Amino acid sequence: MNLQTKACYKKEWLAFLRTKRFFILIIIFIGWATLEPLMVRGLGVALETLAPVYEEMGMDVTQMTEMIAMSASTGVILAINSINTVGLISFLLLINSFAGGEQKKRSIMIPKTSGLKNTAYLMPKYIIYPLSALILAVVAAFVAWGVSALVFDINDVSVQGIFFGGILAGVSLMFYVCIHITIGTATGRPGMSAVICIVASIIVPGLFAILGAELIYNPFGLSLNAATAAISGSLMVQDAVAVIIAVVMMAILYLVALFALNTKKVDNSGNEIMI
Repeated sequence: MNLQTKACYKKEWLAFLRTKRFFILIIIFIGWATLEPLMVRGLGVALETLAPVYEEMGMDVTQMTEMIAMSASTGVILAINSINTVGLISFLLLINSFAGGEQKKRSIMIPKTSGLKNTAYLMPKYIIYPLSALILAVVAAFVAWGVSALVFDINDVSVQGIFFGGILAGVSLMFYVCIHITIGTATGRPGMSAVICIVASIIVPGLFAILGAELIYNPFGLSLNAATAAISGSLMVQDAVAVIIAVVMMAILYLVALFALNTKKVDNSGNEIMI
């Protein structure tokens, strides 16, 4: 690794830390992983308290109360779903400045005209931010499991299952983060890129399901399969294949972004400096 690449890694990591965005993401991921099981458990307690009232109304909520109040898997499922929704949206929005936002502010102009290579500029982005998303997802999954084990009567989730679920959720986040970085750096419009990724994360998995496509081989289906893996305690071969496909596609996304940046020309003429 040359000095320029090392400097870019340091720049990205310090920017992530000093803007407090990494710590904000830690709070969001851990906070939701803790809150979801507590909310579910609170709902179960509320149903237990109100059971006599429902009985007077002719409604039997015993089975529903037992289902919500006893099983730790309920809290884990909701927490992992929050990682794939709230966690993803928060991560994409908070890294906007690093996913092409510096081009809009023209803070990259002097480095590029001074010899900054596109490979050195891009590579740290595809390492630091996707890996951070993976680590946060796995840690949040274990936090959700720990909280669920404490507040629920039955701990029916294994360590192995939580690890597999966290990995699938993390790789799903990595995939969307790489798409975000690719579109953002290629166009210099990270806001638009974030919107595209968020909409895709909501629509595409459901669209594949409607069309009858196999989500188990599809990187877009990893977010849906994460909770299943966490509860079942096993990782299907199809999910492993989807992870491999996602990693390959992330590498391709990096090459696409690199090609897009290499085709851009720096124009220093006129009053406006554009890239």
